[in-house]
Amino acid sequence: MPDLKSDALNELARTREAVNTKLAVVGLDGFVDRIMHPVAQRTGKGENFTPFPNIAAFGERIVEAAGKSANIEIFPKLEKLGGNGPIMAEALLSTGVAVRYLGALGQPKVHPVFQEFARRTEAVSLCEPGVTHALEFADGKLMLGQTASLEEITYARLVDAIGEGAFLDLLSRTDLLALVNWTMIPELTAIFEELLDKVLPNLAPRARQFFFDLADPAKRPRDDLRNALLVMARFQNFGNVTLGLNLAESQQVAAALGLPDPGATADQLKLQATRIRSALNVGCVVIHPTHGAACATRDGAWWADGPFCDKPVITTGAGDHFNAGFATAQLLGLTPQSCLLIAVCVSGYYVRNAKSPSLSEVASFLRSW
Repeated sequence: MPDLKSDALNELARTREAVNTKLAVVGLDGFVDRIMHPVAQRTGKGENFTPFPNIAAFGERIVEAAGKSANIEIFPKLEKLGGNGPIMAEALLSTGVAVRYLGALGQPKVHPVFQEFARRTEAVSLCEPGVTHALEFADGKLMLGQTASLEEITYARLVDAIGEGAFLDLLSRTDLLALVNWTMIPELTAIFEELLDKVLPNLAPRARQFFFDLADPAKRPRDDLRNALLVMARFQNFGNVTLGLNLAESQQVAAALGLPDPGATADQLKLQATRIRSALNVGCVVIHPTHGAACATRDGAWWADGPFCDKPVITTGAGDHFNAGFATAQLLGLTPQSCLLIAVCVSGYYVRNAKSPSLSEVASFLRSW
């Protein structure tokens, strides 16, 4: 690890000034996140309670209620901007990347939790945001989402909101196009196809990064997932495609592509990333479980241990911060191994501090880790 850390720090020091020249366009979702702690035992007012220690204990309480009933309190900890896109965009802003946001931030007015974010990203809002009740536990989280408003996100709505000429101009200057939360946006595959057929062929060639994140596709039919993956892979004709997956998503993607599940060790996840990348013929596949991350490109596969935190301040958004760290490192031209280290540090800093780090803070975190 010391040599890998030194390499990543040296690469970051040499390239970090360029971050201010990069432009990312991110979309298309938007959620109001209500972070909640389910109460197992209350001993007094306010925060005088014992939360459920893990998802299994919470599940046992629910199972016990079968055929009867149960009254489970969820204690509100925080209301904040949410959604894979806005959280990733905020993290990119903190690293120094300029961001334009297109997504579900409120109609006719931007929702209060997004107002400052919308100002900083010159955002174009398409519809009302979804709402997520995020039940947080020590070993994970349960995201209970209201997503009906996201059905209004279509290519026609996007073009109407920003203007066709302005949209083409924006994408012509974009270094990173990150389109995330495929699972919750029913028309996103169709939007991908419109971009591939009507927009990207009309843009002048340049070095472009495309980043895709699925956001737990378990509720979508396997054929839909496979079709979306094949459409995402077509973006490789216009730049470098990266598919970002957590552990569960990697298993679902493998199943959709007819690939075996090798397991969850570092070497097994490197193999999994390699197989998925090869099946789709894209530039990069990255898989990030809680204890580290693997990625594969045409040049090989790599693994980086993560700075695991057993008592995180926040976990909702950790994966989106990983994605932002990885994408920023790619924009700076870092090696895949260093991209992984920067990404796990952006995520590790966030879960400990509940704020997005600057690149200076990322470097300090990596030195001290």
